[in-house]
Amino acid sequence: MTRAGNLFTTHTAVAAGFDRFAPALIEQYLGGYAEQELGLPLHELLALGRQNPNDSSEPFNMAYLAIRGSGAANGVSRLHGQVSRHLFQPLFPRWPESEVPVGHVTNGVHMSSWDSAAADELWTAACGKDRWRGTTEHVEPAIRHISDAQLWQLRTTARNSLIGYARERLSGQLAASGASPEMVDGATHLFDPHALTLGFARRFATYKRPNLLLHNPARLLRLLTNPQRPVQLIIAGKAHPEDQAGQALIHEWIQFIRQPETRPHIMFLSDYDTRLAEHLVQGVDVWLNTPRRPWEACGTSGMKVLVNGGLNLSELDGWWAEAYTPDVGWALGDGQEHGEDPAWDAIEADTLYDLLERAVIPEFYARDGEGIPSAWVARMRESMARLTPRFSTNRTVREYTEQHYLPAAAAYRTRAANTGAVGRAVVNWEQTLKQQWATLHFGDVTVETRGEQHVFEIQVYLNDLDPKAVRVELYADGINGSDPIRLEMTRVRHLAGASGGYVYNAAVPAARPLADYTARIIPHCSGVAVPLEADLILWQR
Repeated sequence: MTRAGNLFTTHTAVAAGFDRFAPALIEQYLGGYAEQELGLPLHELLALGRQNPNDSSEPFNMAYLAIRGSGAANGVSRLHGQVSRHLFQPLFPRWPESEVPVGHVTNGVHMSSWDSAAADELWTAACGKDRWRGTTEHVEPAIRHISDAQLWQLRTTARNSLIGYARERLSGQLAASGASPEMVDGATHLFDPHALTLGFARRFATYKRPNLLLHNPARLLRLLTNPQRPVQLIIAGKAHPEDQAGQALIHEWIQFIRQPETRPHIMFLSDYDTRLAEHLVQGVDVWLNTPRRPWEACGTSGMKVLVNGGLNLSELDGWWAEAYTPDVGWALGDGQEHGEDPAWDAIEADTLYDLLERAVIPEFYARDGEGIPSAWVARMRESMARLTPRFSTNRTVREYTEQHYLPAAAAYRTRAANTGAVGRAVVNWEQTLKQQWATLHFGDVTVETRGEQHVFEIQVYLNDLDPKAVRVELYADGINGSDPIRLEMTRVRHLAGASGGYVYNAAVPAARPLADYTARIIPHCSGVAVPLEADLILWQR
């Protein structure tokens, strides 16, 4: 009954991220509750969390339970929606992957929680204090009227503030670890407030490739130590206590930073927390993100720099795969998946060095007569104007409300009305489908080409099933990324002498070969999500 009112938002891009429990644990902790309180036999409860309901050894998958208990499901970025359709494909056998019922609502961040005091002042002057309390159509044109001088002053102020905080935090970190007074004092003088400052902060896990920059340490050192165009890097993050590989990545950075020629240009700040994250996203000039596509479901840290005038240099994964254009930041990758190929990691590492050396660093240091990097500031303005409202919670909450929350509330009220009359009707419909489905079959198919159209006429045998309980379609796969063709066929007549036999027809453009099309029968019931709630399907061939 409640299913129509539930929304499942999945957050992982790998099947290993789904929580699984041994059947014995489910029985121990939920068996009694299911049977005594819900009236649900244990085997039926376990079936809700299994790909194969009859496999008694299969673990109980919480994601499977969630999708089977919801009226809609979504990923947290456009790419993550595609990845999730692949992950949940086993639950919808014989359905095309593109029709696996997982959509997407891309994450956004609450900009007011992440903007610096200087950024808040600038945005308030341009857009008003209530800019995030309603629609955001006015934001883009308002930001475009901010002068280069004001935008560059924002960056200068933010960078100075970050470096002051980072010095203080690093000196405290060193003192707590027993470092010498000279090292503690030296930390208070590290970094140049006028130098290009990069930030990289996140959980250290192998798929995030936090050490991609260390692929060629000598080249990285040359980039950092160029006296005419110096670069400095702030790194922060943690590894899971049981993730030995992640901890090894941190150790590799620490060893690199301890070299005398490297120490003045890189800080590793430990105990990564929201306070440190706040300072980093407010102060860095460029936010780096180097995950292995497509394992970043969305990623929101890069969204937090937008409101502060920071720029992104990221893999085309997660949110950046739909946000990136050449005038708002820089991108790694070719938009394809390459698995865990070390050769591809090496290629992308070289690309990252090239981007920094030939694009990012020169643009930052190319100054006009007023000392302002005009091309850099133009990129800042585009990023702030176009991306900040688009990746704010204003847009995200509106999409959830319009696409999911309001429809789900209406669907639940409909099914619950009159003591659940509609809900009971849906259950009865589903049971009838399951009982009758094996008897459904196709008969003869004839096709006639009339001018620029192929006209299909197909015999369908539904036996005792009401024709209104199903939908007969012509289907063709999409071409070059386009949506598949799904054309409902029309029931034109009853087959004489055949109980439950009907003729359906439909016409399609003759531009595509006849072999591209096939007929299928799928469930149909008003207000029911197919195939999420009813995954039966019968193909003509």
